[in-house]
Amino acid sequence: MSAPTAPATPTAARPDADTLRRLPKAVLHDHLDGGLRPATVVELAESVGHTLPTTDPGELAAWYVEAANSGDLVRYIATFEHTLAVMQTREGLLRTAEEYVLDLAADGVVYGEVRYAPELMLNGGLTLAEVVETVQEGLAAGMAKAAAAGTPVRVGTLLCGMRMWDRTRATADLAVAFRDAGVVGFDIAGAEDGFPPADHLDAFAHLRRENVPFTIHAGEAHGLPSIHQALQVCGAQRIGHGVRITDDIVDGKLGRLAGWVRDRRVALEMCPTSNLQTGAAASIAEHPITALKGLGFRVTLNTDNRLVSGTTMTREMALLVEEAGWGVEDLRTVTVNAVKSAFLPFDERKALIEDVVLPGYASAL
Repeated sequence: MSAPTAPATPTAARPDADTLRRLPKAVLHDHLDGGLRPATVVELAESVGHTLPTTDPGELAAWYVEAANSGDLVRYIATFEHTLAVMQTREGLLRTAEEYVLDLAADGVVYGEVRYAPELMLNGGLTLAEVVETVQEGLAAGMAKAAAAGTPVRVGTLLCGMRMWDRTRATADLAVAFRDAGVVGFDIAGAEDGFPPADHLDAFAHLRRENVPFTIHAGEAHGLPSIHQALQVCGAQRIGHGVRITDDIVDGKLGRLAGWVRDRRVALEMCPTSNLQTGAAASIAEHPITALKGLGFRVTLNTDNRLVSGTTMTREMALLVEEAGWGVEDLRTVTVNAVKSAFLPFDERKALIEDVVLPGYASAL
């Protein structure tokens, strides 16, 4: 995929590795079942009798990345079989949710939104509501430990419906029911091509009636029609990935859909490493995030699946610095963009930007 023309990215204030680790980060697009610790997968798999490709944590981490580097979204998604297998019990969900938060805190993340599909975690006898309650309990424990360690992080939850199946309305009902208990929004996930977001209009209409915000995976494995449906038919406030919006940009000139996305400040939850793995982008240097940022789009930087992609927010930032010429100013821009588009009340977003994010970047400039 060729990137659209855009102004050159500044190269001043290039951060070193230590600075990158310390910078405050915000991640909007990160899957709970794609971010487990390899050692945790091994231990939990043994306790539930699930067979893994290998029981060596280091080898398992490498297996995930190799399997995901296929350039195929369907095979990429298939790697989740093993993480989901250990997330069917209360014990597994509590541990993975708590560790999720602690891993974000260790990476310098100050605000995160974690997404997962409760319907994929019912094989151990838990109900949909019990899955959500358990994950929220684990996240709360992680946030308490992170705060006590002096690395506070706030994590909100996005509940995902699976676009290939028919439980999205039930998941939307869950998002409404738990909106005052840590759930901040909704999403649909799964194989994009052949499963258009408009198939789930009932869920999206319900969320709009109840004033619950939602994002939609679109413009990754399918092109502009997927993005158009997500925004103009379903009413999404953000777009998950959205790399194919470049199909509507020629020589720096924006088409009507691209113009709508930019001018109305629709956040694009971009995930460079993941996009390389699924074939949605050719390289970090050519990834559309840089050109779209230069053209004024509200791009955000995300990890998508930290285990599957072998990545962290610090690593994603480092790749853009090393291969796309980004500097501290660019990283500050996408971090502020993310907080501006977080599914949080305005006053809380404003305080997070002014009191945490901007001071953290000022110290690096």
